[in-house]
Amino acid sequence: MSPFPEPASISPSVIACASCGRRNRVPSAATGTPRCAACHKPLGWLVEADDASFAALTAATLPVLVDLWAPWCWPCRAVGPIVEHLAHALAGRLKVVKVNVDHAPEVARRFQVQGVPTMLILRGGDEVARHVGALPAAELTRWVEDHLDPTAA
Repeated sequence: MSPFPEPASISPSVIACASCGRRNRVPSAATGTPRCAACHKPLGWLVEADDASFAALTAATLPVLVDLWAPWCWPCRAVGPIVEHLAHALAGRLKVVKVNVDHAPEVARRFQVQGVPTMLILRGGDEVARHVGALPAAELTRWVEDHLDPTAA
């Protein structure tokens, strides 16, 4: 058995660099763009939020993709790995915040969520785009990229 945890069990505050493999501690709530301490490449940034932490975790200089989901929702579970992939594929351009609506009813109420999955793009805490329902990987990627600054990274 390896003395290092498998990637699935790594804390959200420890992010492995896709370029060099080095594990980096990244604060969940921070501004700026997290970069690898070794190779300085942008890191994928994925965190989980609840009612108490949502405001702090979405206060980022990067655009924030908010995935409002529920564990009992099959479309949410299908989209989850795509959202996680986007956090890494769009490293340096996007922060991803996953919100379980069962554990964050105030966030769901604030954004008037009536169906899950609901995807939001936030800039400066303000909603700039919304999509309700599951999308295939290519369409979700295109939707997110349409709302990002093409020169960032």
